[in-house]
Amino acid sequence: MAALERQVFDFLGYQWAPILGNFLHIIVVILGLFGTIQYRPRYIVVYTIWTALWVAWNVFIICFYLEVGGLSK
Repeated sequence: MAALERQVFDFLGYQWAPILGNFLHIIVVILGLFGTIQYRPRYIVVYTIWTALWVAWNVFIICFYLEVGGLSK
């Protein structure tokens, strides 16, 4: 649900990379749910890896905006 909200707000601006990232995230979440319901291990593995990368990216962005460490350089 949060990804859909973020998608709407990104459409208001000119940042197309986050829009494509959010769209890809929504697709992977749908595939992950499908893999869980149908028990398809490959989909579940892809969803797990994607979720880990997505969380790491969001943590990086948060640290970047808060200027944690030397990220502002």
